[in-house]
Amino acid sequence: MHAAPTHSPTSAPAPAAAAPSRAWAWVGVAAGALGVATIQTSMAASVDWEATAGDAVAMLEDASTKQGTYLTFHVLAVLTALALPVFGAGLRRRLDQQGPAGALHGQVALAGLLLTATALLLGSGLDTQFALGLSDTAAFVPESAAFYTDWVATIPWLWVGAGLSALALAVTALRHGAAPRWIGVVSAVLGALTVVAGVSPFQYMAGFTGPLWVLLVALGFALGDRR
Repeated sequence: MHAAPTHSPTSAPAPAAAAPSRAWAWVGVAAGALGVATIQTSMAASVDWEATAGDAVAMLEDASTKQGTYLTFHVLAVLTALALPVFGAGLRRRLDQQGPAGALHGQVALAGLLLTATALLLGSGLDTQFALGLSDTAAFVPESAAFYTDWVATIPWLWVGAGLSALALAVTALRHGAAPRWIGVVSAVLGALTVVAGVSPFQYMAGFTGPLWVLLVALGFALGDRR
C-alpha cells in the first residue's frame, strides 16, 4: 500500500502594503499657498496710513474703496483655516508612525496648526459685519470701521502656532530621523524665526514665515518623502 504523496500547499504571496495617501500633504500645499495669499490680500486691504493717520472718517472712506479686497481676504482666510487642520492631522499621523513611540511631537505639531487656524478664523470673523456693508459708509461708526481695518491687518498674521509645529517637526526629524533631514533644517530655521517673531511685540511678523514653512514642508512631504 503506497501512501499518497503529500504536497505542501503553495502559500499565497502576501499582498503588498498600500502606499499611504499623501492627500494630507497636498492639502498642506494648498494651505501654505492660501496662507501666503491671505497675508498678501491683508496687506492690499490696509488703509493708507500716511493719508488717514488719526482720522477715523478718512480710514472708513479708504476702506470703502477696497470692499472687493476685503471679501477676497475673507474667502482666502477661511479656506486656509479649513485646510490647516487637515494638514496638521496628516502630519501628526506621519510623525507618530515614524517618530519614537509615545512621543508628543505629532500632537504638538497638530496643536500648533489648530492654533493658527483659530487665529485665521477669528481674523476673518468681523468680515460679515463690515466687509459686506462697506459700500454704505453711513451705516458705520467711523471708529468701529477703523478698528476693523486694524483687526484684518493684525489677527490673521498670528502664525506663531505654526512656528511651534515647525519646531516639533524639526526635533523629531533631526534627532530621531522621523522625516527627511532637509525638512528638519527648514523647519528649525523657519520655526525659530516664526516663534521669535510671535513672542516679540511685532508678533504679526510671524505671518511672513509661517505660511512659507507650511508651503515648503508640505511640498516636501508630497513630492520628496518616500516613506
